[in-house]
Amino acid sequence: MGVMRFIVVPDGKTIDWPEYEAAYITQLDGRVAPLRVELQGNLLQCTRSNSDSGKLHIPWRVEGFGLPIITTTSLPESDRPYHLTLELARGKIAETREQAYLWETAGMLIPDNFRSQIKLAYQLFSKASANRNHPTLVDDYSQQALTQAFRAADVLGGSYAIQRFKSRMQSLSHRPALLGCTVDESLSVEVLKDLFCSTFSAAVVPVEWNRIEPTEGNYNWQSLDDLVSCCQQQRMFVRGGPLIDLSAGGLPQWLTTWKDDFLNLQSFVCDFIETAVSHYAGQIRMWEVVARPNTGGGLRLTEEQRLALTARSLEAAQRTDTEAQLFIRIDRPWGDYQAGGQHRLTPIQFVDALVRSSLGLSGVNLEIAVGYHPQGSRHRDLLAVSRLIDVWSLLGIQLHVTLSFPSSATKDSQAVQEVAVGRSECGVDWSEEVQSHWASRYVTLLMSKPAVTGVFWTHFSDGFPHRFPNAGIIRPDGSQKPVVKVLRSHGRKSSQDLPANPDGTVGEGTWISE
Repeated sequence: MGVMRFIVVPDGKTIDWPEYEAAYITQLDGRVAPLRVELQGNLLQCTRSNSDSGKLHIPWRVEGFGLPIITTTSLPESDRPYHLTLELARGKIAETREQAYLWETAGMLIPDNFRSQIKLAYQLFSKASANRNHPTLVDDYSQQALTQAFRAADVLGGSYAIQRFKSRMQSLSHRPALLGCTVDESLSVEVLKDLFCSTFSAAVVPVEWNRIEPTEGNYNWQSLDDLVSCCQQQRMFVRGGPLIDLSAGGLPQWLTTWKDDFLNLQSFVCDFIETAVSHYAGQIRMWEVVARPNTGGGLRLTEEQRLALTARSLEAAQRTDTEAQLFIRIDRPWGDYQAGGQHRLTPIQFVDALVRSSLGLSGVNLEIAVGYHPQGSRHRDLLAVSRLIDVWSLLGIQLHVTLSFPSSATKDSQAVQEVAVGRSECGVDWSEEVQSHWASRYVTLLMSKPAVTGVFWTHFSDGFPHRFPNAGIIRPDGSQKPVVKVLRSHGRKSSQDLPANPDGTVGEGTWISE
């Protein structure tokens, strides 16, 4: 049994911090260890089954940046509790300086105000370290150091995204990656169809089992046939699926009869996949075969069963169309859900097992749904997203990323019941302007990554059934949200409409390598 303890705030202070329960610890191999987290007064106690060194990842409030996940350096167990803010500042400064060095070595022009910001952060951290016997001073200086480190990281991440994206745009005669969105029946309105086709280069047609066969043996293809035909007429790149959604509520209700008969369940799954892929043979050449097999929830399948079912599904799709590109969708790609102790494989290990099995897997679609629970991703800065993509790119397969940000916390009658908008962690309440801001930063960064071949928005209109509440770019009345302008600017060949760096500049940079 291993225990790590952290002093959260000095004695005599109180803190409203329910988010501490989202803490998790990663080991040297990146695996998230099962963890029990307890907050007793001003002492945070993290209990694990082993006593290896590890990095603590935890939401913590930073002035001007909300409640992002922050990571400490690798810490050994200690008889004396660590000062939480001091270790968070140490971790943020270390990762920011390391990333700056790597990017500068690759050819990035480092903004001058980044250097001044990170220098100030280090000076404040040094003062905090020098006053270890005065908890109040440690807390004050560490918190100031954290704020400055996040300001430096914000400048660095924003500058990287702009420089790298502009470099790619200037060297290519086409968009650096597909920019797509899930289509719906709103495309029957001519003005919305024109808007969709002029904004996106790819369309995701929701060929989903729940939608096609709501009752056993009764297939409904007409509405999807119309969407596929519309996309083809507009010469859009089409991706179909997800055919099988293994999350809670993602499978047809009638299938629960077979939840305890795994052999027959696999037969039903493969039969549907073969039917759907055959139906659109020659029309859809890219398929998202399975969604969310890493977290699951549907039919209470075990991790081993989900892995086997995903493998069988890929086999069925490849057998039906040998030329198709096959993807699976991974949600919560940082793997924080492993802290619950119900998952043995990390998200990347889950996919790696499929890649090594030579099942025809062409790529993985990472779902980053910020602001949602229980199936969303917590707030992280651009450096964390960049590192995530860099790690996943090591698999050597295509990466797609599907983004979701809420434009409001109000009730969405068209969204599924299993997903809700959570408490905002971005420092301000969710709004259309906040949605637009985060879309701009994430899309620019993702488009700058060579491994990312497609960036997709979760759905088009909030007026039709969808998964994530208030995440569309079109309001239910058909009017546009501000995020439309952001996405359209990223879809153009010219980079003149790109947002400026956080310091107000747009650097060029000569990129040598990643």
